[in-house]
Amino acid sequence: MDRILVVDDDVLILSALSRILQSEGYKVVTHSDPVLAAREQGFDVVLTDFMMPYLNGIELLSALREKNPRAVRLMLTAAADFKVASEAVNRGEVFRLLGKPWAMSELMSSVRQAFEHRRLVEANERLTREVADKNEELLEVNQDLERRVIERTAGLLDGLISALDYRDTETQWHSRRVSLYARRLAQEIGLTGPALDVVEQGALLHDIGKIGVRDSILLKPGPLTPDEWVEMKQHPEFGYRMLAKMPYLHEAALIVLQHQERWDGKGYPLGLKGEEIVVGARIFCLVDTLDAITSDRPYRKGRPMSVARDEIRRCAGTQFDPALADAFLRLPETEWARIRREVEVMEEAESRRWNGGKLNAQGEAEPARASGA
Repeated sequence: MDRILVVDDDVLILSALSRILQSEGYKVVTHSDPVLAAREQGFDVVLTDFMMPYLNGIELLSALREKNPRAVRLMLTAAADFKVASEAVNRGEVFRLLGKPWAMSELMSSVRQAFEHRRLVEANERLTREVADKNEELLEVNQDLERRVIERTAGLLDGLISALDYRDTETQWHSRRVSLYARRLAQEIGLTGPALDVVEQGALLHDIGKIGVRDSILLKPGPLTPDEWVEMKQHPEFGYRMLAKMPYLHEAALIVLQHQERWDGKGYPLGLKGEEIVVGARIFCLVDTLDAITSDRPYRKGRPMSVARDEIRRCAGTQFDPALADAFLRLPETEWARIRREVEVMEEAESRRWNGGKLNAQGEAEPARASGA
């Protein structure tokens, strides 16, 4: 039941107000002493006189507001001047100011509107809480979806790289090394968050277009003919076409397209130069050279890091972005050695997975059995 507190030092008026409000179905609590009334709690609406001993109506409403902040406040006054009305609204947060003597229709209309206002405020607070709860649920759902997208994207990228590794074993693990090298150099120049992921993805997928190159060219043991080089040089475009239609890989696809461009404009396939080349492709160009020099090849052993550093220093401003070359040279050799070792650990784990036992139906390695078992 709607509960209303009525306060008036005139007991006859108080009794009349009580009867009127009870007849309308309200639960009425009355006080002729405003000091006692100031202790009340748990009501929805308060209707008080203004002129009372000890506490006037404004002072009472201010006191009640501390313990009953949501109660809607109405005030009766015979001193219907602007000063009283203004003070009542500003200090007591009065919902409606009523004259004395009152008109019955105006009194009941004001009381009904006060209770309706209270219900609307409560409904708004409830809806606000529900919206906040729903937003929190949506945030959790979105975070879960983002996690799944990241996991599935990582799985897709690994699958694409594995497909290339099966065709071109000479580049096995090269893509993984340069992707981590590229991420570290990107961190050094201040890239963060999703921008780092784009650089890593683009470097990881840089040679994916070689899937579209014929085996007779891709796996040829000797030098390529000029015509064969024409086809080989199409692999950045092949890779871009494979990836560009995937929205979450569009920026990485630009790195794939431009990874053979040079700072001086003498690269391919577009002959871009300087900052026309996306930063991820400029980063890749440098770390690709680092990996090429320091890794073993069928025709030579990997050379020391000092050789790679000298080459990058020498080609800054021609093949490489000079600012990136400076950033690379600032980093200690131990950083690159750490990353190489990290990939070697990955390679060893993968080798154990495939060679240490048979794969079960779920693609999981089973322990190898001793002969005769």
